[in-house]
Amino acid sequence: MREELEKKVQRAIRLIQSASKIAAKNGCPEIEVAYSSGKDSDVILELTKMAGVPYRAIYKNTTIDNCGAISHAQAMGAEMVRPKLSFFELIAKHGLPNKLRRFCCGYLKEYKVLDYAIVGVRREESARRAKRYVEPEQCRVYNKNEKVRQYFPILDWTSEDVAEFIAERGIRCHPLYYDEQGNFHPERRVGCIGCVMLDKKRIEYFKQYPNMVKAYARALRKFRETHPNSKAVSLYADEYEHLVRDFFYWRKTQKEWEEIKRTEFLGGGTQLFENQPVISCKQFLEDYFNIKFKD
Repeated sequence: MREELEKKVQRAIRLIQSASKIAAKNGCPEIEVAYSSGKDSDVILELTKMAGVPYRAIYKNTTIDNCGAISHAQAMGAEMVRPKLSFFELIAKHGLPNKLRRFCCGYLKEYKVLDYAIVGVRREESARRAKRYVEPEQCRVYNKNEKVRQYFPILDWTSEDVAEFIAERGIRCHPLYYDEQGNFHPERRVGCIGCVMLDKKRIEYFKQYPNMVKAYARALRKFRETHPNSKAVSLYADEYEHLVRDFFYWRKTQKEWEEIKRTEFLGGGTQLFENQPVISCKQFLEDYFNIKFKD
């Protein structure tokens, strides 16, 4: 192990040990390891074990977990915590989440379990995280009054550090991190299937798991039926049009989408002009994802 990484490991262990002492002093005998089945959570779990402190590894089931995430978490000894509502029940109740309205995270992942937690956040992951996470600890407030003291032992680690530590400690990560030759790819991601933050990768997920698209349509139809006066219902003819816009044209303004819809799509499939080739949004989704919706 490189000397620089060894120093980072020792700093991380000291931080975890300090956090554990503070937690115990304040009536929390075990510290939470926020476990996601991703490589970074594998690293913080190993560091916590090395620190020799009492802990509980907690896996928050989002109900749209990546294939194998739950089984990997269980193999690593993590406890399963399920939300009161599934992801698709949330859509039926609140409509579709988007980049500016990610209410799904709040319900499915961002809630308190224990008062003190070890979290595998790294600044290198994004400019947003680098700006948000400056110090190796912070007080996180959930639902306005649920406070959690969080600690970030690998905040300044690079992907190279993570890969080297995993190799050095002989950690076997989620299978998605390995190619057919067994090579480890730290740049790969284990997270919610179809996360709104994934951009093009999101569509790749839906092509891999096309039944997700049908589940989206069913949930969105329920939302439209129970929220007839919502803005989202007024903007789209049906759930299929809404999904086409959300999946493929979310960067477009409403005006731009209306023009695209006028020239390329129709919700019901009726031609606007004689001899104009149009396709319904429903048909487009069925053809693109090789699925068949049940009306």
